[in-house]
Amino acid sequence: MRNERIRVAIVDNSIDPSVYNPVAHWNAFLGVPSESFRAPEGKLPALEDGFSHIILTGSEASIVEREPWVSEEVRFVRHALSRNLPLLGSCYGHQLLALALAGPDRVRRSPRPEVGWVPIQVVRKSDILGEKGTIYAFSSHFDEVTGLGREFRILASSPDCRIQAFELRRRPVWGIQFHPEIDIPSARKFMTRILLRSPKNASLFEMALRQTPRDSGLIRKIVRTFLDAFPSGSRT
Repeated sequence: MRNERIRVAIVDNSIDPSVYNPVAHWNAFLGVPSESFRAPEGKLPALEDGFSHIILTGSEASIVEREPWVSEEVRFVRHALSRNLPLLGSCYGHQLLALALAGPDRVRRSPRPEVGWVPIQVVRKSDILGEKGTIYAFSSHFDEVTGLGREFRILASSPDCRIQAFELRRRPVWGIQFHPEIDIPSARKFMTRILLRSPKNASLFEMALRQTPRDSGLIRKIVRTFLDAFPSGSRT
């Protein structure tokens, strides 16, 4: 069976897993063997160990105020790309993909941060997000991807973030700014924990907690498409 060939490496970019635990969020939906590596602690997968797929998680860190560990992860991403491994980045991981593949000018501070359940317009039909139309997902970001070149396809956009999702042409590589892996109860817990730490942006999280949550539940489709991609495959 194909699943027997799958082994996922989760690159955990979180700073404090007691506040934000992306590995638990992703493992709740993967259903295949996985191993996690704490990038901020200098731990990254050895691609020679037989990993078939790579997930780059979100983070409390800023992609524009980079610590030294980020440079190591950028090199790792480029190495994984050279082996044509499927790569999926969410939020910070989405931004890190753009940094690694397109350069530092392709990431910036968000003019208008997004926190809460955001309406997202799927602007191009794709395997990973499906048909064109409006979807809803949890989002929490203060940086964003901008100005990608023609080697990228833009898949989704929102009023405050033009590049909500992209794919790399002819490669099994996807970046998603929102958090499909964080369900509604988990999102509420995350925002409550953030508020207990008295963040500078408390008003944004308080406003989001007063929202009526809407989640289109795309995580299973996203995971299925990602896991169906293999290094030997190609995309048109």
